[in-house]
Amino acid sequence: MSVENRPRRSCLAVPGSSQKFIDKARTLPADQIFLDLEDACAPLAKPEARKTIVAALNEGGWEGKTRVVRVNDWTTEWTYRDVTEVVEGAGANLDAIMLPKVQNAEQVHALDFLLTQIEKTMGYEVGRIGIEAQIENAMGLTNVNAIAAASPRNETIIFGPADFMASINMKSLVVGEQPPGYDVGDAYHYILMQILMAARAYDLQAIDGPYLQIRDVDGFRRVAGRSAALGFDGKWVLHPGQIDAANEVFSPDQDDYDHAENILDAYEYFTSEAGGKKGSAMIGDEMIDEASRKMALVIAGKGRAAGMTRGERWTPPES
Repeated sequence: MSVENRPRRSCLAVPGSSQKFIDKARTLPADQIFLDLEDACAPLAKPEARKTIVAALNEGGWEGKTRVVRVNDWTTEWTYRDVTEVVEGAGANLDAIMLPKVQNAEQVHALDFLLTQIEKTMGYEVGRIGIEAQIENAMGLTNVNAIAAASPRNETIIFGPADFMASINMKSLVVGEQPPGYDVGDAYHYILMQILMAARAYDLQAIDGPYLQIRDVDGFRRVAGRSAALGFDGKWVLHPGQIDAANEVFSPDQDDYDHAENILDAYEYFTSEAGGKKGSAMIGDEMIDEASRKMALVIAGKGRAAGMTRGERWTPPES
């Protein structure tokens, strides 16, 4: 599966120190699994968790899933060993490294350089392992455009709401919900749009962070719906009960997907010799043109990545 086509509607966080949760994750319909060496892994458990993660990646069973490991951030003493042990041990079975608390482009450069050294040493294809950059504080958001542009390995920009809320002194203890007193609009809109613009400017995926009220699936669906409406590609899930909701929210509905595919077919026909070489045309009661094609490509692309099957197909008018 190419990087461009990797669906990430649901990105499941799995503690790297828990063999039980790792085994369970293999059976779940999440698009992406990230085995966590950071917050979900206690300091004393990190060295052994690296070995557990390497074994889990090499054992397989991840078919159809994007395989990611979240390492610790560069301000800690663990990052270097996280990257070297995991990538040297299981780089052939790893799709990307997630770097948390990214504050500047230089931190992405450092990970890129280290990955390149390991790939060359181990005989891996240089540049194949991607980078996911997580924005978790005000400095990271300020530098998000430079971070997005920092490496050709970059695949996603991720919003990390819990640490971000703390970094700006947001008056809330409920991650993902609006802070008390903010009764108009969305307190996260500016942050999400900054991340989305940086991601799109450099052809990356934009991923929303977790919703910690894991048993409130309706709340998850509501919050996920906001970032999906903006154009985000997916959202973290912390519990199996959130996966189906994420996959649904970040996929187009069937009618929209069918309509998008029909617009693409119709536009291809009408701009051809057989269709009269028209720059615009009618499909039903709707006029379509090049801008319509671009919008339809987005919806169709999301549907294809989600494995959707087309329903009713457009057919050219009879001569």
